[in-house]
Amino acid sequence: MDKKIITEPEDDIAVDPTTHVTTVYGDDWQSETTSIGSSLYRGLEENGRRYQTLSHKEYLIPSDEKQFETYEAGHLVALVMDSDNDNPLFRAPVKDPKNILDLGTGLGNWAIDVADMFPTATVRGVDLFPPPVTWVPPNCILEVDNIAEEWTWNEPQDLIHMRIMIGSFDDAEWTRVYQQCYDNIRPGGWIEQLEASPYIECDDDSLPADNILRSWGPALSACGKRAGRPLKTIDMMQDAFRKAGFVDICEKEYKWPIGPWARDRRYKEAGTVNYQHWMSGMEGWAMWLLCKFGAPEPWSHDEVIVYVAKLRAELQKSRYHVYERARRVWARKPFPEEIAERERAEARERAEANQRAEANERAAVKIEEAVKIEE
Repeated sequence: MDKKIITEPEDDIAVDPTTHVTTVYGDDWQSETTSIGSSLYRGLEENGRRYQTLSHKEYLIPSDEKQFETYEAGHLVALVMDSDNDNPLFRAPVKDPKNILDLGTGLGNWAIDVADMFPTATVRGVDLFPPPVTWVPPNCILEVDNIAEEWTWNEPQDLIHMRIMIGSFDDAEWTRVYQQCYDNIRPGGWIEQLEASPYIECDDDSLPADNILRSWGPALSACGKRAGRPLKTIDMMQDAFRKAGFVDICEKEYKWPIGPWARDRRYKEAGTVNYQHWMSGMEGWAMWLLCKFGAPEPWSHDEVIVYVAKLRAELQKSRYHVYERARRVWARKPFPEEIAERERAEARERAEANQRAEANERAAVKIEEAVKIEE
């Protein structure tokens, strides 16, 4: 049975009237990066950003130092927003896991933290680009692979995790990825995915209707549609899990403030980090999409830089109480006996539907015969 868990307020977030935005954030959240001279690490340089070269298909998010800083900030936002939970890393009720898989691991933060949490488990983080980390726990493996292709891992997973994979795949690739997740999770194991919306939203009309920040979500979503990379991941996860065969689907919705404008301490902390997340991330999020699929024609590099500069200038105005929607969905792979029972129930439903259809057909024939007799 699916259930919707709403632990974040649906109402407006209370505003702190004394807020100001700090334009420089401390270095403690930034990652250490290293330079390795392999072709994978060099990547493809385009429009001033570096992109992965493992997949034959272009990937819309860069793989460079700027983007790794963005990954670090995004990881912290997720942690702060779930800091009221004993386990801020995931919600699936996994106990004594042996194998955990983190798809699209990025900088590897989540995989490393989970490996520290479960020292007897093997935690594998996979991405198209080598994470630039200098140390990982002995039970953590970070490797380069394309999850849109046939998987090579044989261990049944207790948990498969994904986070901020928006725009990674087309619809057919998403279906394949979810099916491979289902096939590689042990019966009773879990899948969990956390995604955010590209739209900048506001509940109290502090952001004018014609403000440039309101153009961001529609512009990128239109580019994603033209590119065949839908940016609606946040809204399709639950149905995708169900179609793949998962059960016990749970959901948690969030509002992630952008900027420290909220009164509540947790929201203020999350908003402060999320502000840095957006300030460092917008150029990378937009560059490939706008330069390849911008309208009415592809944008130039300089046009993207100017657009992002205008967005950053508006985000610095703390009078705008803006946020992005986020959603976490987790679900369980059923046991074989549950699958058998479900198939029996579906067979009964089909048989009953056929019986009703046949009964309706017989009734229709009798009515038709009665009409002929009267005539």
